[in-house]
Amino acid sequence: MPERMSIEWLGVLVSRDAYNTELVAARDRLADSARAGDWAAVLRVLDEGLLRPGANDGRVEGTSWFGPLHQAAWLGAPEEVVQALIARGAWRSLRDAEGRRPVDIARARGHGALVEALTPVYTVPLRAEDAEAMGARLAELVAEAAARVVEAGTPIRHLDVMCLAERGDAVWFPIPGMYGGFSVELHKGRLHVESWSRVVGGSGRAWVITADRTTLIDEGFV
Repeated sequence: MPERMSIEWLGVLVSRDAYNTELVAARDRLADSARAGDWAAVLRVLDEGLLRPGANDGRVEGTSWFGPLHQAAWLGAPEEVVQALIARGAWRSLRDAEGRRPVDIARARGHGALVEALTPVYTVPLRAEDAEAMGARLAELVAEAAARVVEAGTPIRHLDVMCLAERGDAVWFPIPGMYGGFSVELHKGRLHVESWSRVVGGSGRAWVITADRTTLIDEGFV
């Protein structure tokens, strides 16, 4: 079974000046290297450790929502590059701004040799319709929290629960301005979600999300 990872998902799409300049520079280098097909440079950026882990990151303020694996599919990268990105946390289920997974891009671009490597493999059993329903419920919680601390109209790239089903990854979804965010894990076909703010006492809340309901199970613990 592939190694379960801890992934930081920067889904609240604030402007570049809201981020640490080193983080922005690293994501720019990652995006530029992937677009140029300089895979050695892509892997160096990911292995530096500044991005956590970064294999799903796109350019800050980018509109395509391409990550390195989308670029690999677009350019027809060697299969060993695809495997190296997956080993570093890249999700094969990750969709770009047009809803395309890397495998969809590879097929459309005629890179048939990559289709097998890019086809998502799920280690956590989950129906796509249940993942969509749980994702919508999670999105409601995230949007409600973000509305209190970020500028109105700030777009949010919500988490696709099918990505978590690939390895059972644990995801940290920070909310800029909240000094905290949401931790999200998929366990036994349910999302286990906690949120808190590091500067607000008693802010901790925990939910279990299924396709049918969102259940608050604890609060006030942080």
